[in-house]
Amino acid sequence: QVQLVESGGGLVQAGGSLRLSCAASGSIFSINAMGWYRQAPGKQRELVAAITSGGSTNYADSVKGRFTISRDNAKNTVYLQMNSLKPEDTAVYYCNADSILSDFRYLEVWGQGTLVTVSS
Repeated sequence: QVQLVESGGGLVQAGGSLRLSCAASGSIFSINAMGWYRQAPGKQRELVAAITSGGSTNYADSVKGRFTISRDNAKNTVYLQMNSLKPEDTAVYYCNADSILSDFRYLEVWGQGTLVTVSS
């Protein structure tokens, strides 16, 4: 199987920055798209940013120009650099990966989530 371990969440003041990391491990043959989602209290989970293995990126309109997603394919790790944070960015952030296992089965994997709190 595949596990995703996230790190980097925490409490930050509005206007500040945080960097989230998510490392995949396990019986991985390859990882296609990786992404970050978030879920605020009382709201549905939403896509924040995604990146393909080739480096193409996609962002939610609400974070464009403030957040940057990147990945290190050799380390099976994806990052989310979050700048100019706003209180409305407060949420649990989840890492997601479309993985191909060593036996060539497809598996979508989710991390356990990391809390980001932005104070005003």
